[in-house]
Order: sequence, then C-alpha cells, then structure tokens
Amino acid sequence: VQLQASGGGLVQAGGSQRLSCAASGRTFSTYTVGWFRQAPGKEREFVAGIRSGGITSYADPLKGRFTISRDNAKNTAYLQMNSLKPEDTAVYYCALSRGALITSAMRGARTYDYWGQGTQVTVSS
Repeated sequence: VQLQASGGGLVQAGGSQRLSCAASGRTFSTYTVGWFRQAPGKEREFVAGIRSGGITSYADPLKGRFTISRDNAKNTAYLQMNSLKPEDTAVYYCALSRGALITSAMRGARTYDYWGQGTQVTVSS
C-alpha cells in the first residue's frame, strides 16, 4: 500500500484547508485512516481517525475545527481544517491500519501499518 498526502501549503490564520490522502490497493474501504501531525521540535501527535463504516475520533483540542472523511470509491481520505491557527503549523501525515481500530486505538501511531510522506501546512498570523 502506498499513500500520497497532498493539499498542504501556506494559509492565513482563520482560513481553511483540505488535505487529501490517496491510497493504492483494493481494500482501502476496510482500513482505518489516521491523520497525525508533527511540528518542529515536537513529537508526532494524533489529529483524527476514521474507521471503515465512518466512525471517527478526534484529538480533543481539534474537535469542531477539523473534520475527517473518506471516499472509498476514490481510495481517498480527507482532512478538512477550518479556523486555522498558527499553532496548527506542522507536517501532516496520513496513515492506514489494516485493522478496524476502536476509537482509542486510532490515537496511537504504532497501530498504523502504512504511512504517507507528509504534507506541510503553514499558518501565518
């Protein structure tokens, strides 16, 4: 499985951006998709996850601003980010797990089997 994250770039504070994660393979619909981010000098952190069937999980501070979704017909997952803040600046990574993760497990980076290369999001103040 290969993942291609895209959609990053420079955006002003208060703006919106949508990231995409395109996956190869025929069983995308059964995978759990996660989005993580890593800011300079910080550890990688969970952003959001979505299981087959559409069950989602979000990092608590991001609830209400970020929305994860998926289009299984296109083998693609999305992360819609609204009301962006400078502290959202980071490299955003998408990841896939072959398992149907429970919501608590979605938050752990080690539970994912495949990772994309990351896309940089920079929010200017």
